Amino acid sequence: MFPGGGQPDMQQLLQQAQKMQQDLMAAQEELARTQVKGTAGGGLVTATVSGAGELLALEISPKAVDPEDTETLGDLVVAAVRDANRAAAELASRAMGPLAQGLGGAGGLGGLGLPGM
Repeated sequence: MFPGGGQPDMQQLLQQAQKMQQDLMAAQEELARTQVKGTAGGGLVTATVSGAGELLALEISPKAVDPEDTETLGDLVVAAVRDANRAAAELASRAMGPLAQGLGGAGGLGGLGLPGM
């Protein structure tokens, strides 16, 4: 099953697993520092979230504020946060996808039960 028919070099496998874990942690840290925005109502409400999905800021245009219709404002806020979280999920998928595939895919090391994986 292994190239050349021999046994896997456990030291090499461990080093690969450690590098993959370091790369994964670095990608997670980068995501936490990255900010993405989502909007609703043609820009009346803008939500800013971290790449990890944490809501960081919410901007509401005065044009969106109608004391007689707070339900619409609430809907716009929810829509903007969802849009920002969708953008964060896409960012995470692009950043983490190749790393996650390497850990759990065919020939990956996901079955080793390494911490954080």
